[in-house]
Amino acid sequence: MQQPVRQWILLRGLTREAAHWGEFADRFQQALPGDKVLALDLPGNGQLHKAQSPLSVHDMVQACRQSLAVRVIAPPYHLLAMSLGAMVAAEWARIAPGEVAGCVLINTSMRPFSSFYHRLQWHNLAPLLQLALQWHSADAAERIVLRITSNRAQERSAVIAQWAAVRRQRPVSAPNALRQLLAAARYRASVVAPAAPTLLLGSQQDQLVSSRCSQAIAKAWGRPLRMHPFAGHDLPLDDPQWVIDEVLRWVAEPR
Repeated sequence: MQQPVRQWILLRGLTREAAHWGEFADRFQQALPGDKVLALDLPGNGQLHKAQSPLSVHDMVQACRQSLAVRVIAPPYHLLAMSLGAMVAAEWARIAPGEVAGCVLINTSMRPFSSFYHRLQWHNLAPLLQLALQWHSADAAERIVLRITSNRAQERSAVIAQWAAVRRQRPVSAPNALRQLLAAARYRASVVAPAAPTLLLGSQQDQLVSSRCSQAIAKAWGRPLRMHPFAGHDLPLDDPQWVIDEVLRWVAEPR
């Protein structure tokens, strides 16, 4: 019997947009040629950078649902999302379970499962302050972002120029960055696991968000967790093929 076509929705994290998936999105589509893949921007980011970012994850979900309705892309959806985007995916599965057929959540953190000092590790405070001070300097800001989120920053340094070009073309305003940060900090996930099949992917060496956060969610929800041994917070950047392989393995499992 022919496998039904899956509609994958990709969601990035805080102040990031569809372009920040880089080569991962194309490689993911190539690995699943029978499926459809769409990277969606959250309000305030990417093509929506002039819009005001919602102050709640719930409202981010509603914006995504409306965007897909306008494009006439009907559910069910498979959501592959990281960081703040994964919070959006979890909330989406909670408020509209009939629309979500599956979730892959990458390096995320949520109340009530983890303490604030695990959700944002203390040693990042200085570089984050530096990032705020350099917010309008595209190259400097993106160099800091790469250093914080990648454990292969030297090998992946070519993305700095690409990310800086994106920042110049579609800048995220400082107020929108703050609004997204507040939405993430305030979000409280359900203690009940999503009804849809859910896979958690985490980086053991994530320097931004402790890997304990993914471990805590997986344990509370009773959902599978796969841990990468060396990648940083931006796991799809540091090892895109590993992410793809884990997703392929997961979708092939009997439900």
